[in-house]
Amino acid sequence: MLLGILEIIGVISFGISGVLTAANRKLDYFGATVVAFFTALGGGTIRDLLLNTEIVWMQNINLISSAFGGAVLGIVFRKHLYKWRSTLFIFDTIGLGLFSILGMQKGLDFGCAPIVALMLGVISASFGGVIRDILCNRIPLIFREEIYATAALGGGILFLILHHFNWLPQLDMLIAVLVIIGIRLLSVKFGWKMPNLKNDEELENDGK
Repeated sequence: MLLGILEIIGVISFGISGVLTAANRKLDYFGATVVAFFTALGGGTIRDLLLNTEIVWMQNINLISSAFGGAVLGIVFRKHLYKWRSTLFIFDTIGLGLFSILGMQKGLDFGCAPIVALMLGVISASFGGVIRDILCNRIPLIFREEIYATAALGGGILFLILHHFNWLPQLDMLIAVLVIIGIRLLSVKFGWKMPNLKNDEELENDGK
């Protein structure tokens, strides 16, 4: 029950973030809806393909409805959401936390090794955003300096530890989700960033 609720919340959150990103790139309603759909369900689709199992949204009308529901909410309330500059960030962060742990749990349910489950969690959480950014002609957020996939990894490792001790499964998931969201929020608040590679010009200047 809890898993289903969390999954729907994550799908709606990513759907809204997809619309907001599309709106910033001035896509039309159809384009924004397509972006929302791929943002909400793209990561889970790749995860299920890697697991060689049925793609979950093709068997669950609730997920399809939630993805398009998120798109509609984003379109209808776009003017109101625009007033809060951090809206896109908030919805994207919620989706990141939820899908990281849901993806990991599915990997564990399929008997995957913990490290593989961790990778599946990151894929579930971030690759919908990768597709979104590519469709909107942006460098995917996961490949930039921001603490994004790293937050998913941090919360994912905590989840594996809690899962190993088999404490309270549903509470373990909620704690890990909140940790991922917390890491992401704190990274933006305090300006934490991943180091990036220097380009040729910077390397040349360092050598002078």
